[in-house]
Amino acid sequence: MSNCFILLAAGKGKRFKSNKPKQFINYINKPLFMHSVDKALESKLFKSIIIVSNAPIKNVRNKSIKIIKGGKERYQSSQRAINFLKNKNYKNVFIHDAARPNFSIKLLNRLYSNLKNNKAVVPFLKTENSSKYKVGNKIHNLIRDNLLFTQTPQCFDFKTLYGLSKSNKENVTDEASIFLSNNQKVKFIKGEINNFKITTKQDLKKISYKNFYGIGFDIHRLIKKKKLYLGGTKIPFHSGLQGHSDGDVILHAIIDGLLGAMRKKDIGFLYPSNKMKFKNIRSPNMLLPILKILDNNGYFINNIDINLICEKPKVSKYRNKIISSLSNLLSLNKDQINLKGKTVEKLGLIGKEKAIACETIVSLNYYA
Repeated sequence: MSNCFILLAAGKGKRFKSNKPKQFINYINKPLFMHSVDKALESKLFKSIIIVSNAPIKNVRNKSIKIIKGGKERYQSSQRAINFLKNKNYKNVFIHDAARPNFSIKLLNRLYSNLKNNKAVVPFLKTENSSKYKVGNKIHNLIRDNLLFTQTPQCFDFKTLYGLSKSNKENVTDEASIFLSNNQKVKFIKGEINNFKITTKQDLKKISYKNFYGIGFDIHRLIKKKKLYLGGTKIPFHSGLQGHSDGDVILHAIIDGLLGAMRKKDIGFLYPSNKMKFKNIRSPNMLLPILKILDNNGYFINNIDINLICEKPKVSKYRNKIISSLSNLLSLNKDQINLKGKTVEKLGLIGKEKAIACETIVSLNYYA
């Protein structure tokens, strides 16, 4: 595909009233701008993705993604991205505002389909409200059937857009404006109600989510001459956890919590201990299919609270290491994960340092 997806994420978002630009706030399990990036990747329509940002962006590892610096105004950021693509032989370009995370891949496909016979395709909605327009002190009635409320992504033939935009000095709010001001034809197609722009914090509540909770628990004996894994990372210790797998009680308890919140039975049902194909399996590999089930069924992790129950090793010493590992494995922000260390006052197998247990509570959001 000779298509490029440009994501404009350089705005300050003053009306959002936050210390952090709205495009980087956590929204449904990940930074708001990443919803657009992930959908562009999932659509498989694009050879590359350009993120235009004035703030540093970390942990974006896909080779098809490039990050460039934006301008002070939206049109300047867009122009920088278009100039960046000047000699890269793209036929089409899609331009999208990072503040619209809820568009669908179906919309991307409809835009692309219409672009085959047009040089500019733009989604829009109509309004049910009576509309007015003020000029000076006089207010005029508008015919609402003639009003088009345009959205992004907007897509264009790249050569045409480049030719029109290189001389533009006006502070336009979208690229369709450049085409229209130059008397160029724009194909308007029906947009999506959920593809609204997040402008204020109240907009975050426009999409309804249900909450579900799951409890996870696991316990394993400690045995000599085995590596100890907790939360997917190796912990230096004199013993490891006995089990059919690597015995990682934290990941096992998280898996059980996730399955419980989704009402999908338990870890033993999916990974029975009498199946040799699961012998010595690493727990991160057990987690991956669960995360796919999560994603395919419309669930998002809200937060995870973990109690690691042991006398040793001391949780405080390895808390940051374990949380970093879980953050990477689960694609969560670290502040969505809490890890507490608990002892049993020298009682039982755990108190005698012969076992480690873990319990978790998982909170999931589900798109209603």
